Amino acid sequence: MATAVQLVNQFLASGQFKPLLAVIKGLRNGAVYGAKIRAPHAVVMTFLFKTGSLSDKLRSIFEATWTHSRNLASFVFLYKTMTSILTWLEEKPEQYHSFFAAFIGGYYVFGNYNKVNEQINLYLLSRIIYGLAKLAVKRGYVAAPKRDVFPVFAALVWGVVLWMFEYEKDTLQPSLRSSMTYLYHDSNIWHNLRDFLIYNR
Repeated sequence: MATAVQLVNQFLASGQFKPLLAVIKGLRNGAVYGAKIRAPHAVVMTFLFKTGSLSDKLRSIFEATWTHSRNLASFVFLYKTMTSILTWLEEKPEQYHSFFAAFIGGYYVFGNYNKVNEQINLYLLSRIIYGLAKLAVKRGYVAAPKRDVFPVFAALVWGVVLWMFEYEKDTLQPSLRSSMTYLYHDSNIWHNLRDFLIYNR
């Protein structure tokens, strides 16, 4: 007689209800991945840069981790549900299904402004721009470079961001401003050996 675990394993392996089970697994993976990504980052950033009591810091870490985990799980759930429905309706997957489902999910999940969503959206934007440049070469819209363009890419990124920091600082994200102030402006200030080598100010 099969055990409950064996029956569940047989059901999962049978392929019945695969789209529904894929949505549930996607929800699970979104929650786990969001927590894995955000928790270490939140711990480091909170203890390095935030002031306040230990309970305030722990609450901040939990809130950031919860927000990232919940939002990623929600987005994966919406995206996989909508692409599954569209594929079922049209009897095959189409390229626009991905864009449409992600557009709706992005609007409702990552369109709510908070620091976590801002960071995720900015992270994706940089990858999209880089990916679109590669796609333009792949599709033949732009000729393939004859030499390595990564140094030029790096030069433009750093040239623009430092110009913006020095002359249009208010247009940059606060955490970037804070990091750059520490690196480029606070390094101009000291009074003795102690705040030259050990402390910042």
